[in-house]
Amino acid sequence: MWQLILEFLSKTGIAYFFSGDGWMNLIMIGVGSLFLFLAIKKKFEPYLLIPIAVGMILVNVFPAVYMTYTYTEGPLVVESFAALTEAQLAAKGFVDTATVLETAELERGLLGVLHLGVEHELYPCLIFIGIGATTDFGPLISNKKTMLLGAAAQIGIFAAFLGAIALSGLWPSVFDFTVGDAAGIGIIGGADGPTAILVSNKLARPELTAGIALAAYSYMALVPVIFPPIIKTFTTKKERSIKMEALREVSKGEKILFPIIVTLVCTVLVPSCTPLIGCLMFGNLIKESGVVPNLVHTASNALLYICTICLGLSVGATALGTTFLQPKTLMIFALGITAFVVAAICGLLGGKVMCWATKGKVNPMIGAAGVSAVPMAARVVHKIGQEEDNSNYLLMHAMGPNVAGVIGSAIAAGILLAMFGA
Repeated sequence: MWQLILEFLSKTGIAYFFSGDGWMNLIMIGVGSLFLFLAIKKKFEPYLLIPIAVGMILVNVFPAVYMTYTYTEGPLVVESFAALTEAQLAAKGFVDTATVLETAELERGLLGVLHLGVEHELYPCLIFIGIGATTDFGPLISNKKTMLLGAAAQIGIFAAFLGAIALSGLWPSVFDFTVGDAAGIGIIGGADGPTAILVSNKLARPELTAGIALAAYSYMALVPVIFPPIIKTFTTKKERSIKMEALREVSKGEKILFPIIVTLVCTVLVPSCTPLIGCLMFGNLIKESGVVPNLVHTASNALLYICTICLGLSVGATALGTTFLQPKTLMIFALGITAFVVAAICGLLGGKVMCWATKGKVNPMIGAAGVSAVPMAARVVHKIGQEEDNSNYLLMHAMGPNVAGVIGSAIAAGILLAMFGA
């Protein structure tokens, strides 16, 4: 009886946390709890942060809820582990770590099954359909020059890409990022979670895709925290108070032709961006056509939120403490925030140039919305404008570069896939 009780106690989460690397899981549970606090108390993009946080907490309490590998060597030696890297297997005493990973029996838990949608790039493309069905490209069509601000913000992608390559050259023993890894890390700068997942799945090593996806979604959700100090640092009160002229009304014909033309131009020039651009523009086309309201309702509500739940839980489930708290993963977060900041600054500088060129007719803050965190970045710009002057309405003006950023990050991803894909 006592033996059964002791055996049960040895299998509890408390015993697991205080044995071996269990303390890493405790740290990640703390991070997940922080995300829940930010989502519920501070209301920082709760639709994203709550599923991610719950997935993170669940996998660190019970790793098998994601996936478990079982490797048998001879009749007596059985080793069970959850999502370990080759380096961690070597630390456990395994010599031929590659063979272990190839021959181990994989058993997926609930979140591991959901993660198949990430591995096969299903969720990112379906989410882009939903984004397209909820996005009004009118502000961009009405003020086409704001597309330049969306392009300026994509500089952050290539800054992080080059930074990752530079680090691998300076400290190859610690940060041995491949070109594919660097491409996946760079996309974080576009503030586009679905695109980051698609690129990292195709180009980056499997053990790094979790960190890339989580960094991209975490920074997307934290736009309301990260952007205000950057905007206020690089703009003056006078610039933030600039009121922009009302946008012209865009005709129905223009709105229908826009997704068709963008799809043809982008996919012909950069075929690798077809899945993302095609899904985004398909979603927008059904919205603007006005003849399939049920499809629009399904894509913009049920489909979008179901995929958001599945994707959030799946991304959170990859943040297992023993695999996540590694130097390379932490550096991904550092490079990601650097890319994010660079993207915002480049967008703002582009906005300042446009403000000067138009003799003060463009509020430079809208340049910060050039990242593809839509509509979060545009809302932040609008809110800051309201703080300076409550009669200043910048939301629709900021939506121009914001949706341009979505297109820009998808094109940037296509370029990276074309250059470094197999």
